[in-house]
Amino acid sequence: MADKMKRFTGSDDYVVTKELMNAVNVAIALQKPLLIKGEPGTGKTMLAEAIAKALNMQLIIWGIKSTTKAQEGLYVYDTVQRLYDSQFGEGDVADIKQYIKLGKLGEAFVSEEQVVLLIDEIDKADLEFPNDLLWELDKMEFYINETKETIKTKTRPIVIITSNAEKELPDAFLRRCIFHYIEFPDQDRMEEIVKVHFNDINGKLVAQAMEAFYSIREMKELQKKPSTSELLDWLQALMISGIDLERIKKEIPFVGVLLKKNQDIDTMCEVKQKGYSFKRW
Repeated sequence: MADKMKRFTGSDDYVVTKELMNAVNVAIALQKPLLIKGEPGTGKTMLAEAIAKALNMQLIIWGIKSTTKAQEGLYVYDTVQRLYDSQFGEGDVADIKQYIKLGKLGEAFVSEEQVVLLIDEIDKADLEFPNDLLWELDKMEFYINETKETIKTKTRPIVIITSNAEKELPDAFLRRCIFHYIEFPDQDRMEEIVKVHFNDINGKLVAQAMEAFYSIREMKELQKKPSTSELLDWLQALMISGIDLERIKKEIPFVGVLLKKNQDIDTMCEVKQKGYSFKRW
């Protein structure tokens, strides 16, 4: 187990805390899904990408929507195509296997080499979705009714599950996962993240932008606080524009890159005690 615990040590383009690194390696060693929670923009999805890159593995992404059903991740029986083929004499319709299309979970199970499977934003689905996957994620197998066969994993995938905590997940599901909450980066950690993305950025620009960014995030009235990804976009906009650095503190240029709700922009414009004069650039 000690060797397995050392498998993931981070990557060049993803800043990882020691606690998060340990959580990843414990999940790998115990062969359990890693459930990652945190507010949007804290790098949950990018973590799976970093793990796949660092370990030189294929990344399979199953993006969850409000309409997604657990069955879709396992396989889909294409009855429409089979009906079409039977009507027009295309292929051997008696061979049902050719009409079984594996989903993302199924692809991860049959892969000859170990892969990283990302189940992204699981809390978007209905409440039964996690429970419907308990057996498959625990036993790493599923049954295809149409062909009477059981698909078992060839090489157990590394499973990363992300959640924005829009819904509470069932206790039975949580018991089967290793859990880690990604805290929003403090200023020192954020500066590390910025340097990973912009290694030659002006230090004064970063300092001015960071002061403004965290002042905005402290406003309790905001409906949607700006995230890490929005800060990175804002910094890029500031660099491209070549704006005078002193104006960043006074005006917060390109505020629409940071805030995405009109009410939040109005709120920010009303803030005078911070010493900023916000404009709708």
